[in-house]
Amino acid sequence: MGELVDRVDERDEVVAVVERGEAMRNKWLFRMATIVCRDEDGRFLVHRRPEGVARFAGLLNWLLGGAVEAGEPYEEAAARELAEELGVGGRPRFLFKFRCEGAISPYWLAVHELVVTGPVRPDPREVAWWAWVTEDELAELVGHEAFIPDAREAFGRYRDRYGAGTVPPGRGAGGTVADLAVGR
Repeated sequence: MGELVDRVDERDEVVAVVERGEAMRNKWLFRMATIVCRDEDGRFLVHRRPEGVARFAGLLNWLLGGAVEAGEPYEEAAARELAEELGVGGRPRFLFKFRCEGAISPYWLAVHELVVTGPVRPDPREVAWWAWVTEDELAELVGHEAFIPDAREAFGRYRDRYGAGTVPPGRGAGGTVADLAVGR
């Protein structure tokens, strides 16, 4: 049996428990929890998905996260995904959620945020490469064709809510924006 998720309606109310693959095949709504990671200087963590993964192989993303398990609250799913994918503990703060059409399937996307103060230990099965980037660098990457479309929509909504230019400038660490854009 595959990963079980809550099938939800247009109001994000649970209507059934189904396998995630079945929800995606049938274009049923389910829930996703994501995390925006920022460092103490206000930079954003951006990463490239590994080649060979089932979804969005080799593409760039500024969100970490995944499907919310059946019966699991968004906030718990965000904390779980953060630990699994980045090796970071913490309680991400809920920012907003929206109904995302999704490049593969529609879903409710909850966006959370966490300021990361310690080291990150990304799981190589989830994160092939990463860097801390400024808001301007992130905005540049979001326009790149190798950026996950769903994450692009979330970035636009994030900027609409919180405004551009609110993040202090900084320099990337762990790599450069040019390295991310060309898949290094």
